Amino acid sequence: MTQLIYRDATPNDLEKIVEIYNSIVPSRMVTADTEPVTVLSKQKWFEEHSPDKRPLWVIEDSGHQTIGWVSFQSFYGRPAYDATVEISIYLETEQRRKGFGKIILGYCIQNVDRFGIKTLLGFIFTHNEPSLKLFRSFGFEDWGTLPNIAILDGQERGLKILGKRVG
Repeated sequence: MTQLIYRDATPNDLEKIVEIYNSIVPSRMVTADTEPVTVLSKQKWFEEHSPDKRPLWVIEDSGHQTIGWVSFQSFYGRPAYDATVEISIYLETEQRRKGFGKIILGYCIQNVDRFGIKTLLGFIFTHNEPSLKLFRSFGFEDWGTLPNIAILDGQERGLKILGKRVG
């Protein structure tokens, strides 16, 4: 298996991060965005990350080619939830279904303690069985279901909240 490199994202990475994100929008499996986003629209989101508390990692293969990214995003934006984050993993189209999600999620779980994180959350559409299976394989539990809260191409979709205590 390819050795993966995790590094803090820089402003120069934002264009590639957005490109990878936009590649998944048409699938209607991962994001509630229904149209591609712009680099400018993701600037504030990018700035909300920090290497010491809310990392945004670019993931590279051993040849230093970007294969994806992962973010730890604050949950609900209030101080009492400071030790809880939402984790998001996005991979380049040609890197999906190769087992990288499992490697990346495992790496994230092993490294959360450096950031004072005690709870990881995944917000996953109920029809996204591959992601639900991945998170559950790491002991994430169903903490909530929001039925039919999203409309994607005229079809109502539910959202699962999966959680895992890590600290």
